[in-house]
Amino acid sequence: MTGQAPQRTKVLVVSMADALDRQHRFSDRASAAVVPWRFFSAYSKLHPHLVYDETEALLAHGRPLRPGELGCYSSHYAIWEQLVADDDADQYVVLEDDVIVDWEYLKKIIDADLSPMKIDYLRLYYKYPVRQIVLMNAFVDRSRSLVELSDFAYGTQGYLITKAAAVRLLMHCRVVRRPIDDELDRSWAHGVRNLSVFPFPLIEESGASTIGASRFEKYPMPAHLRVRRRIHRFVERMRLRKAKAIRRLRHAFAN
Repeated sequence: MTGQAPQRTKVLVVSMADALDRQHRFSDRASAAVVPWRFFSAYSKLHPHLVYDETEALLAHGRPLRPGELGCYSSHYAIWEQLVADDDADQYVVLEDDVIVDWEYLKKIIDADLSPMKIDYLRLYYKYPVRQIVLMNAFVDRSRSLVELSDFAYGTQGYLITKAAAVRLLMHCRVVRRPIDDELDRSWAHGVRNLSVFPFPLIEESGASTIGASRFEKYPMPAHLRVRRRIHRFVERMRLRKAKAIRRLRHAFAN
């Protein structure tokens, strides 16, 4: 898989322009990085090409999105737009500024030709343990595996994305209904497979989220939306169950 036809890759580290302490810590940890990288200025408000519909957010997510969540969503959307327009890259590796990276393994992923496996989106970390299907052992090197996730694993700490996936996600994600990591996990809706490498080649630094903890507080659903919210959750559960069944059948036939 390595050394055949490596894709042109850029590594972007998402960071708020004023997050100087986080940038210094990341730079110090990345002093021995074996691949070039640069910071990408994160958004603090909604991207001008996005539409935020609060009613849709209440139905889909059960509460309004916080400003930090809208900024995070906008940052990743802007990166995908940049990738699609970037004539000097075929894919990006996107990292957050509070991660600790195994740069040697990341270079192996970057140098590998993943296109024959149709890997357009590859997570390098996720936050919540979910069911997964092992697609390949000894993925890029013998110590790691390629897995497909079956549920909401959450987190945008690090991932690789190709132009093809960026185009699809740009079309799907234009209306903001839920946090960006929730939307990325919904492979049954946008068609981009939720793949990951395990064990992870990066970990998240311990510390408070810049988005804030208020998003975990219970939100009272307006009375006129309660029935629609229950219907929306039921339909979403059914779509998820169907996607899981299809994934299991596909894996069974492949083996």
